[in-house]
Amino acid sequence: MRRLASFLMLFSFAAFALEPPADEPLRGYSAEHSAVEVQWEQKFRAIPDRERIREDMQRMSARPHHVGSPYDKDNAEWLMAQLKSYGLDAKIEQFEALFPTPRSRKLELLGPAPFTAKLEEPTVAVDPTSGQKSEQLPTYNAYSRDGDVTAPLVYVNYGAPSDYEQLAAMGVSVKGAIVIARYGETWRGIKPKLAAQHGAVGCIIYSDPKDDGYANGDPYPDGPMRPPEGVQRGSVMDMPVYPGDPQTPGVGAKPGVKLIPLDQVQTITKIPVLPISYADAQPFLLALGGQTVPDNWRGGLPITYKTGPSKAMAHLAVAFNWDRKPLYDVVATISGSSFPDQWVIRGNHHDAWVNGAEDPLSGTSLELEEARAWGELLKQGWKPQRTIIYCFWDGEEPALLGSTEWAEYHADELRQHAVAYFNSDGNTRGLFRASGSHSLENFVNSVAKDIQDPETKMSIWKRARLASMLHATPEMRAETRTRADSRIGALGSGSDYTVFIDHLGVPSVDLAFGGEDEGSGQYHSIYDDFYFYTHFQDTTFVYERALAQTAGTMVMRMADADVIPYQFTDEADTVQNYVTEVKKLADTMRTEIKNRDADITEGVYAAAADPKKVSVPPAVEAIPKYFNFAPLDQASDDLTAAAAEYERAFAAHDASGETAVNDELLKTQRALTDPAGLPNRPWFENMVYAPGFYTGYGVKTLPAVREAIEQKQWAIVDAEIARTAAAIEREVEVLNAATKILSGN
Repeated sequence: MRRLASFLMLFSFAAFALEPPADEPLRGYSAEHSAVEVQWEQKFRAIPDRERIREDMQRMSARPHHVGSPYDKDNAEWLMAQLKSYGLDAKIEQFEALFPTPRSRKLELLGPAPFTAKLEEPTVAVDPTSGQKSEQLPTYNAYSRDGDVTAPLVYVNYGAPSDYEQLAAMGVSVKGAIVIARYGETWRGIKPKLAAQHGAVGCIIYSDPKDDGYANGDPYPDGPMRPPEGVQRGSVMDMPVYPGDPQTPGVGAKPGVKLIPLDQVQTITKIPVLPISYADAQPFLLALGGQTVPDNWRGGLPITYKTGPSKAMAHLAVAFNWDRKPLYDVVATISGSSFPDQWVIRGNHHDAWVNGAEDPLSGTSLELEEARAWGELLKQGWKPQRTIIYCFWDGEEPALLGSTEWAEYHADELRQHAVAYFNSDGNTRGLFRASGSHSLENFVNSVAKDIQDPETKMSIWKRARLASMLHATPEMRAETRTRADSRIGALGSGSDYTVFIDHLGVPSVDLAFGGEDEGSGQYHSIYDDFYFYTHFQDTTFVYERALAQTAGTMVMRMADADVIPYQFTDEADTVQNYVTEVKKLADTMRTEIKNRDADITEGVYAAAADPKKVSVPPAVEAIPKYFNFAPLDQASDDLTAAAAEYERAFAAHDASGETAVNDELLKTQRALTDPAGLPNRPWFENMVYAPGFYTGYGVKTLPAVREAIEQKQWAIVDAEIARTAAAIEREVEVLNAATKILSGN
């Protein structure tokens, strides 16, 4: 789901601290147990086989396997059979969800130069699966409403909030128009959401060659970039409100569960939406009149980009089959020997928009190879201390369906038992990238230092560190003198970790290699298939093997530790940064509004015949002179102090001794959730991490406070500061209790 946004979300390691001595015990392990663990980890990392990963990808990508398709079920049953053949306890957990598919689609330009969009991706002769037309989903946006509209066109660039501000400054309105937006910058579901809020009656989203076409390399099949007729499918459901089955928010969608009536679902778009290729888009863009757009709005087509409106009218008509379809989540369990009620969870989805070799099967295949390795180690006598759960989700592409329904159904168990969730969602070639909960930042660093990069033979941590030095700011370089761990990014949404971190407060990490493949121009098209992946992505599958080694080592190290290896000083440092950011945001907005008011006042006086008689209009926004950030400052300071005290107690503790602290540690990240949720979207309960209401995938940290300021909801800012501070203080209280256990008090 998030492949184009992934490199915005996944932050490459940026600090450059030296690696610690290799003979130090692993965090959370006694010296003796650490030595044994290292041996098992080495045995694990020797097992994944890139030829097996390649074969598994080829098998699963042989046919289209979208939600509800025969091959989607076939793949799920095959995955279960494979897991059982490895000696694992595997089953399919079935759910169901609303998944609309196209009944009819039409887009045409009326007037003196009529044009009808083809709305189809052609077969490519050298690509053996691109011609499976009868099984391919047509090009469409899932969860667009039905609609038949005729209206002039207006070009809105990427359809982001800032683009509508630019249009307003230019005196261009989209009210009553069909907007045409290009893919990129914002998640696709934000484009129709904002268009509808500004009065548009329809939305067309096209792939511009400047973003993922010939401006970046040769088009497919000569190169990896999107060809003229290539189209990006994808969901436009309003997932920043809630993901998962639109008719059962917060409830696992088992057959027979009570459904919200379709006409009452909040997350379906308010206007019809359709994605098109740049070959289909060009005639519509040529029909636009109006002003020439700013330089940064211009795409790669050989035309003059204009705002519109168009003189010719466009006709957009879409209708859908609003069916509920089965979901097949494949789940394998390895019971823990010492802490069976503490769960370490690993996941990647198996459904795709079409054949999906890169998205998601490059992640699914390597996860399956990890599972095979566990079967081999179990035969050799290894047994995890904690229970390991391997999940292969269905329905991720439309709306994170399989993971959300599974986690909602098991929510009470997960809140009580889940230690961590490790996610992947496709994988290519290049640098190691990780984003996630900052209580796991130190843990991610520790594992990355133990994995060898397959090309350079240095650690994947060191390679990422050296690469980031090329783009480091002076502040980042200065940080190397004081900070031991490289920073990881925060998680918003866009993949199956969403329900775990955002809804349930389970510490989560998203993992991938990337950035050095030949490009990813086939995202969500019929050309994302085995031929494409093996010609332009991780062609030798060495980074497939490397991610299996990395993710599997994380699972094993977390499952086998005597004391859960969370670390909170990194988290406290990160939260301090977030608090500084929101305070700076408030100051910046206050200054901007003050300057805008001054400009308006000056303009009114200048335009008046007699300035002495002018009545100056009120300020644009009545922003308060200050917000009460004191509770947030105090909570952040308290977390810093509590993290330091815990670290001192942890360092003095014998990891082979009292392990009752684990039960307390499980509560630390749950404490950051608030059952009331975020304003206007209660499903999102995490007060530190959430996707932005107007970003879709991109994270908003301290989201209740940050978005109240960004959206100029001044009346609720202080209350959201207090709620966020209270969540952090709850974690402080739990952390202090854990410290007392370690100290023997």
